[in-house]
Amino acid sequence: MLEKIITLEDVSMVDFLGIHNSNIKEVAAAFPESKIISRGNEIRIQGTAPEIIRITDVIDSLLAHYQKYGKITNDNVKGYLNGIVKMPVATGEDDDDVILYGNKGLVVKAKTPNQKLLVEQAAKFDLVFAIGPAGTGKTYTAVAIAVKALKNKEVRKIIITRPAVEAGENLGFLPGDLKEKIDPYLRPIYDALDDMIAPEKLKLYLESRVIEIAPLAYMRGRTLNNAFILLDEAQNTTPMQMKMFLTRMGPSSKAIITGDKSQIDLPKNLKSGLIDSITVLKGIKGISFVELDGSDVVRHRLVKDILAAYEKSEK
Repeated sequence: MLEKIITLEDVSMVDFLGIHNSNIKEVAAAFPESKIISRGNEIRIQGTAPEIIRITDVIDSLLAHYQKYGKITNDNVKGYLNGIVKMPVATGEDDDDVILYGNKGLVVKAKTPNQKLLVEQAAKFDLVFAIGPAGTGKTYTAVAIAVKALKNKEVRKIIITRPAVEAGENLGFLPGDLKEKIDPYLRPIYDALDDMIAPEKLKLYLESRVIEIAPLAYMRGRTLNNAFILLDEAQNTTPMQMKMFLTRMGPSSKAIITGDKSQIDLPKNLKSGLIDSITVLKGIKGISFVELDGSDVVRHRLVKDILAAYEKSEK
């Protein structure tokens, strides 16, 4: 039996806990195998590690709601519980593979040896390159690692960026302003976040810029401190853009760079910043390179065969 204490600061205890602690009693009723005690400005949680993680997620969600709206209703509590509580309790050897408990009962795990290696390297190094073909889960795993760091308060924000390079299409012909043109290219990021964070909490994070998703060009001139930074589709950066991104890291930042060397959409006269960085940065202490391959593909079973056929054809 483990114990965790959450200290509530700058919170009206009546507004947060409810009359006669009704809100916290609602949370406790949802976790009958754990013990939740409210005393003064502290909430003491006793239970198994997976249960404590889920209870903490509920309380963190309620705190974020309180900071925005100034009070918590019983319906609010039930809403967050419905999004977070219905998660299977992980047991056995596979517990080590769990990255985090996501939205609507989803358990986000590292599913392949190289995905597990990516998780391990991200814990050890501040800068990690995850390189591999489509479908290997490199972006999804990287987003999960960043969300876990945010939930554990290891960083204050997440910044996710991609170069705005068209895959055979022209952005200028798409309708809408820049955000509306770019958002479809960032859809895989939003899909991953939808799996990992309750909708209301994700909306709050995006509105308050705790989670920021933007084209790479928006990173110029910024110093990103106490943040987890993800650069996706890095094969479509130029060497100058890659250098610009890498030099944005502040003293307390971590970064994961994902890319696929076989899907470069740059004009043929431009060198890929990802491929250039592999040569330039190899051997620097504190930087890790994780190579994923066809054995890590977690999409439809045909994707592995498709990748192998294209690789054979190119050779």
